[in-house]
Amino acid sequence: MGDGADGAPDARVVLLGPPGAGKGTQAQVLSQRLGVPAISTGDMLREAVAEGSDLGGKVQGIMASGALVDDATMAEVVRERLGKADARQGFLLDGYPRTLPQAETLAGILRDAGLSLSAVLLVEVPEDELVRRTLLRGRADDREEVVRERLRLYREKTAPLIGYYGERRLLRQIDGNRPVEDVAAQMLGVFGIEGIGTEGI
Repeated sequence: MGDGADGAPDARVVLLGPPGAGKGTQAQVLSQRLGVPAISTGDMLREAVAEGSDLGGKVQGIMASGALVDDATMAEVVRERLGKADARQGFLLDGYPRTLPQAETLAGILRDAGLSLSAVLLVEVPEDELVRRTLLRGRADDREEVVRERLRLYREKTAPLIGYYGERRLLRQIDGNRPVEDVAAQMLGVFGIEGIGTEGI
């Protein structure tokens, strides 16, 4: 990994992990320490719509219809977002890719820019703990059977990604069943950064 302008390592990172694993929280910590933007799928789509471009109009139309954004459109959104100045030294992607075809698309987008991923961080938490965390949040649709079905779908779609990135020696397994500070320290250790710096989380 090269160094960014401020001496921090270039970090082009995908965060993988089930719903409730705390990826969003960790993405913000890593973003601050590595000096690269944390980008979720939702953020990318909202930004595309807000910019009012032709692509944003297309996304808005799809979302307004209640349909899922198709892979080809999502690829355009990702390509545009990763081409922005703030992502030049790297990025943290949370929620993309979700499937093997999307992983291949991301590899192609980066290859076209002469780049590649630095690491894929897989946040692992036991299913029973994920269910417990989610039920504690207490949203109306968070019944145990609904949560377990959500986790089943995650495993079904994401298992191939774990193999894909494992074969490419990019996968780093992170024990997410620990305090937030410990999880952050594990992630930062992948980039050779010691010290947590997680004040306020």
